[in-house]
Amino acid sequence: MGMNFAISIVRTLRERGHQAYLVGGCVRDLLLEREPADYDVATDAQPREVMRIFPETYAVGAQFGVVLVPIPEREREPRPGVSSPLHPGGSASEREPSLFPGHLHKSCVEVATFRRDVGYSDGRHPDSVRFSRDPREDVERRDFTINGLLLDPLEVKVLDFVGGERDLEAGVIRAIGDAALRFGEDKLRMIRAVRFAARFEYTIEPGTFAAIQRLAPEIRQVSRERVRDELTRMLTEGHARRAFELLDETRLLGEVLPEIAAMKGVEQPPEFHPEGDVWIHTLLMLERLPPHCPATLAWGVLLHDVGKPPTFRRAPDRIRFDEHARVGTKMAEEICRRLRFSNHEAEQISALVANHMRFGDVENMKPSTFKKFIRLPRFDEHLELHRLDCESSHQNLRLYEFTKEQIRKLPPETVHPAPLVTGDDLIAAGYVPGPQFKEILAAVEDAQLDGRLDSRQQAIEFVRREFPMEARLSS
Repeated sequence: MGMNFAISIVRTLRERGHQAYLVGGCVRDLLLEREPADYDVATDAQPREVMRIFPETYAVGAQFGVVLVPIPEREREPRPGVSSPLHPGGSASEREPSLFPGHLHKSCVEVATFRRDVGYSDGRHPDSVRFSRDPREDVERRDFTINGLLLDPLEVKVLDFVGGERDLEAGVIRAIGDAALRFGEDKLRMIRAVRFAARFEYTIEPGTFAAIQRLAPEIRQVSRERVRDELTRMLTEGHARRAFELLDETRLLGEVLPEIAAMKGVEQPPEFHPEGDVWIHTLLMLERLPPHCPATLAWGVLLHDVGKPPTFRRAPDRIRFDEHARVGTKMAEEICRRLRFSNHEAEQISALVANHMRFGDVENMKPSTFKKFIRLPRFDEHLELHRLDCESSHQNLRLYEFTKEQIRKLPPETVHPAPLVTGDDLIAAGYVPGPQFKEILAAVEDAQLDGRLDSRQQAIEFVRREFPMEARLSS
């Protein structure tokens, strides 16, 4: 999105006597024949000059040399097979989520002034920046060599000061310069190294890898929201298993999600889990997560058995995890609070953990219980988690197929029927409003879902029989 507009920005800056290039992830993706999620421009023009040349701008980070130039509406929608300066025949359609918060960056081209950063006291933001006219200085402060490439889209020429093209060809994630310094500038780069390595199926260069292992405890200094967003990208980019294996190998997993690290070595009963321990089972499920799946489903998969390590018990008959869904739900709620998920997301993730064992009862559920079960919000995620759970263990999909078949057979109006009675009907029948109304209406709904009631008159008679007013008055 916005490639032609980004090139026009480069052309305009050049016409005004400035240096200007495409830079960073968009160049990497173009070289890999992937469609970039967004486009960044690097220039020696300072922010005030950029804003003078492009009057409609957002100075979101002008103190750091960053200005956003809005993309015209006509260029915002990606077009299939759109050509690029490096690959005129078109590029693949994989898109990387923007790392800039909010929707603004998605509809803009980021124009950043060449700069050299001075000091990182907070482990994220430079204490001060020095604007530069040297593109090499700008590249040398960036994170990884594959993200440090410049592209002149007018001459179709790549400028590589850090060996990024070589590392792209070799499939290597390598920090630019001193890895410890790069990670000291922004601790989140350690997790990003893991994500890029998993996403592109690359290896992490040994010196970069060793620096991550050594500095892993410092990831705790990064805001929880930023860590959460990187982990979510790992889970939904289609390479979740490799990402979490690398998090473990780099010692980051125990720092950001110790509850997941605790799964390693926790045995499971082989008759249900021939694949191995809880960690292996979880990795197998992560491996099956499709790219771009809902983030709540991905987190539900990751956390569905988080309650097993603390509930492990070797009983006389077999290994047991008593109440692990209940314990895991409380742990999932705490993890969601810690990582600052929205209430809506946290509720769905916790619900996935809380309900994942209920599929074991679907063949014996009363009709009312089954209908309420499949009425859970976003039940498709519950069903998909169950499928992944089965395929990653005993591989018996009988209950999954049973549930799908029952859903197919049930007319929607029998799952979400109109209420036979309301609170007003109860008042008209002589009942006094109070806490018991909820109990009465729930009982009527259960009977209706079970097929025992199908009219308002039957429902009123049911209420009078099951909840006599005389009993209420005497109580």
